[in-house]
Amino acid sequence: MKRVLIISPYFAPSNAADMQRVRTSLPYLKQFGWNADVVSVEDRFSDMVKDNLLSSSIPKNTKLHRVAAFPKKWTTKIGLGSIALRSLLFYRKYVNHLLKTEQFDLIYFSTTQFPVLILGSYWKKKFNIPYVIDMQDPWHSEYYQDKPKHQRPKKHWFSYRLNKYLEPLAMKHVDGLISVSTGYINTLKNRYPNVRIIPKAVIPFSVSDIDFQIAAQHQDQLQLFFKKGAGFVNLVYVGRAGHDMKEAIILLFKAFTNGLKTQPEVFNKLRFYFIGTSYAKAGSGIKTIEPIAIQHQVEHYVTELTDRISYYESLHNLLNADALIVPGSNDPDYTASKIFPYILAQKPLLAIFNASSSVKIIMDQCNTGLFADLNRQMESVGRIYQFLEDTAKKVNTISALNHNAIAAYSAKTMTEKQCKLFNEVLNAIH
Repeated sequence: MKRVLIISPYFAPSNAADMQRVRTSLPYLKQFGWNADVVSVEDRFSDMVKDNLLSSSIPKNTKLHRVAAFPKKWTTKIGLGSIALRSLLFYRKYVNHLLKTEQFDLIYFSTTQFPVLILGSYWKKKFNIPYVIDMQDPWHSEYYQDKPKHQRPKKHWFSYRLNKYLEPLAMKHVDGLISVSTGYINTLKNRYPNVRIIPKAVIPFSVSDIDFQIAAQHQDQLQLFFKKGAGFVNLVYVGRAGHDMKEAIILLFKAFTNGLKTQPEVFNKLRFYFIGTSYAKAGSGIKTIEPIAIQHQVEHYVTELTDRISYYESLHNLLNADALIVPGSNDPDYTASKIFPYILAQKPLLAIFNASSSVKIIMDQCNTGLFADLNRQMESVGRIYQFLEDTAKKVNTISALNHNAIAAYSAKTMTEKQCKLFNEVLNAIH
């Protein structure tokens, strides 16, 4: 049995999107010949929403290691809040000791807390252990460089320059790459010639039936963030928002505005809820959906809650909605990590994305939902209008899911693909 050391700064019970791949893979790694230890940051140093139910999905025999970090209340005084930067020195010291005393075949970074990835090259040189990086998002990106300053993330000037410096350090000696997007891998191949010859795999995020079972078992403990009934039809989105989703939201509200003009008695029933739209500290998130609603004069129909909610509360809200909306980024390489919970909720589903996104392929394969293309705006407004009308009238538009397609994206199948790449990495270096 081979051993992999997984580096994931955020981990259960912290409700961070970038640790979900690891969490859902852990129950299946042994079936494919791998034992895993996970090294994460102690909960007390994480400012993510905590969801204790997440821990119940982790196999009891999983060996978890926790490292410390500099407290955020200190580091924010010098402008550093990232858990990756706060924990970097503690990771180095702890894992150095671990690698001196125990034998591991591979190190696997699965996180969007990118600065910790530079330790892969360091540990490879010091202990001769290969490492694999999971690119769930772009690291150094040019996406915001031509955008107005008000659309750029906070501290973009600093993070852009830091990422441009650190990414080459991590990629120069990497032994394998996993990514949710072919586009991310192609970008790295163009930047770094060594990436062209190492094992690579595009592995989407997975489906976890276990999570829906846990949500159902604990539904009495979970909070709804909208009122059911009262004659309204609730359309719900749970997840981050941002300026890159503005085009999708505009199309949605244009179609809704048209409906209010042409069929007010029908479209007046609709209520839109956007929940957990900001990664900022609770109570300090900046709304990005409601301002667009105000511009379209539909703010009375729209509620945006910026504070993040727990993972299982997210599932609970999806399961209790009348219909679901997933607005996508205008970045063609963007793929929504949350698309499978939306599909498995088996509600009327609207996705508004660039047609190049893998979301379209997944929805087509699974035979579910309505897809509106950001690149065909006039046509998409009409499609969205029809979806909203059908939803308001409670027309049954739910198709029978293609369960074979769903199975192809199961946590077990995705874990098998990860392990296959791990094995390819070891074979390539021996």
